[in-house]
Amino acid sequence: MKKGFLLLLCSSACAFAQTADDTAAAFAKEREVLAAQRQLVLDAFEERSQACWQKFAVNNCIIQARRTRRADLEPIRQAELAVNERERQWRTQQRNERLQNKQAESAAKP
Repeated sequence: MKKGFLLLLCSSACAFAQTADDTAAAFAKEREVLAAQRQLVLDAFEERSQACWQKFAVNNCIIQARRTRRADLEPIRQAELAVNERERQWRTQQRNERLQNKQAESAAKP
């Protein structure tokens, strides 16, 4: 559920971006959202691990907290990888367009 929503949010943000500045800002905004989600997961892990010290089976509780943290962070990590991939593709496209424009300008010069 979360993963699908994140991908929908990320793709819609990039689809509406018109200029290079808008696109770069959209990538930055997506990263901010993902960083905030990551921080929420890490804060929840800290709370769970602190609560583990009040229990008798501390090691088992901490292991469970780590498993939960990894499971919660995986969709965020996948979304970050998707954002990075889209940004790399966008930058490559921008570079190729600049090179084509430069070649067209140099071919137009006598």
